Amino acid sequence: VGMAGPVPSGASTATRDPDPSYPYRWIIAITVTLASILEILDTSIVNVAVPHMMGSLGATLDQITWVSTGYIVANVIVLPVTGWMSSYFGRRRYFAGSIALFTIASVLCGNAHSLTELVVFRIIQGLGGGALLSTAQATLYEVFPPEEYGGAMAIFGLGVMVGPTLGPTLGGWITDTWSWPWIFYINVPFGALAFVLSLTYIRDSRWARRVASVDWLGLALLATGIGTLQTMLERGERLEWFASREIVTLLVVGVCSLVAFVWHELTTEHPVIQLRIFSNRQFATGCVVGMILGLCLYATVFVLPVYLQSSLGFTANQTGMVILPGALASAFTMAIMARQLGRVDGRPIAIIGAVMFAFAMWQWSHFTLQSGTDDFFGPLVVRGVALGLVFIPLNNLAVAELPMSQIGAATGLYNLMRQLGGSIGIALSANVLTRFIAEARAALVTHLPVGDPQVETRLQGMMREMMNHGATPAMARARALGGMAREVQRQASMLAFEKVFLLFGVAFLLAVPLIMSLRWRPAARGGGGSAAH
Repeated sequence: VGMAGPVPSGASTATRDPDPSYPYRWIIAITVTLASILEILDTSIVNVAVPHMMGSLGATLDQITWVSTGYIVANVIVLPVTGWMSSYFGRRRYFAGSIALFTIASVLCGNAHSLTELVVFRIIQGLGGGALLSTAQATLYEVFPPEEYGGAMAIFGLGVMVGPTLGPTLGGWITDTWSWPWIFYINVPFGALAFVLSLTYIRDSRWARRVASVDWLGLALLATGIGTLQTMLERGERLEWFASREIVTLLVVGVCSLVAFVWHELTTEHPVIQLRIFSNRQFATGCVVGMILGLCLYATVFVLPVYLQSSLGFTANQTGMVILPGALASAFTMAIMARQLGRVDGRPIAIIGAVMFAFAMWQWSHFTLQSGTDDFFGPLVVRGVALGLVFIPLNNLAVAELPMSQIGAATGLYNLMRQLGGSIGIALSANVLTRFIAEARAALVTHLPVGDPQVETRLQGMMREMMNHGATPAMARARALGGMAREVQRQASMLAFEKVFLLFGVAFLLAVPLIMSLRWRPAARGGGGSAAH
């Protein structure tokens, strides 16, 4: 597909023999992308079903977020070790085994009867799914020659970027047509297909360096650090942050675990994560931008369905259809970007995408309680195009200067940063939304003082309407006060959603100077040289 973009410096055709899997490269691309779509789709497909889950499982909004964040945290723990695990078990067995674990856990999620069960099974599902993204990306870099990276990454990019956006559409249709457990059961036939294809066509990596020992201490420190910090983010708002001893304890344990993890990985002979890859400034910067991308992408995908259903009364299916045009815009944009890979400097394209995303969030901040389907179309399409402009150039620039022997570990770390950003984004969005609603409600109530003539006139009007339908004066007043309280809550929620949308738009602009600092060099036609050294 066109000309190659910047490629891993060890991936030159001058230094690399054709991969034995080359004749099956497009089947392999479809296989690993199918697995990646399943993994990434399950990050967002649950979002439109959140109100249904809250009702059937008896959970609050901050509790139900663990259905999403538990899955992502498990992803985050597994992602950076996938290169090591792939080398230890063999890429073919590890990839197929991860698909099997993910599929079995999907069935268990659908059969969950309590919030605790669902969160536990989602964590197991995330442990299986976490391997799929980075292993897929590393496989594509190995089996495709540099001149075909554009087409391979376009297929992969559609799954990674359109998956979270298309998830609510599919989830809404499934939830309204059947019920929320079916958003998990739908994984079974596709998971079985990906499992069979992976065993048939995927081979072990030629670049892997098999390690006999297991870095259990590194794994334990990583899981403890990420798990405790995520729990702190989830519970912080409810427990008033650092006024709570529990929050302070979680922070101390999390920070100390991660510091110990970094020290251990840099000093042990066989680390589970090759942290020295971060010494490459290009890769480190790309990871930070990827984290910002994940934070804003997943936060907005989580918050928008809640707004559409709780404030506007949309059904899950209607919510999904509102989100669909943005997903299609992302797919179309990434297809175009893949064909341009290597022909033009990707940095200004990614910067334009970041600015467009911020502009889309500014448009979102003007949504109201009277907004209709037509009002959402343009802003969501702008956001979809923006994400398409950012993903492929950034994905390519991040690993452009790394040798092929580091690609497996690097793609795991890069996807880790994006997923970690996503888990932080979902936790932050739930927390700041709760706070913004409380602040807006308090501000609105000050304009409704007891005894105010206008307030009393409004109450009397509502009471007369209810009394005309047979209510007693006492009952009519109670209902009128309840109706006014509900309207205040709706208005407060709308004001909060507007602030949240704008907040994440501004956050995405932080990526612009980082993107500008990345280096880009055009690749030789046909992939005859590396991009940068």
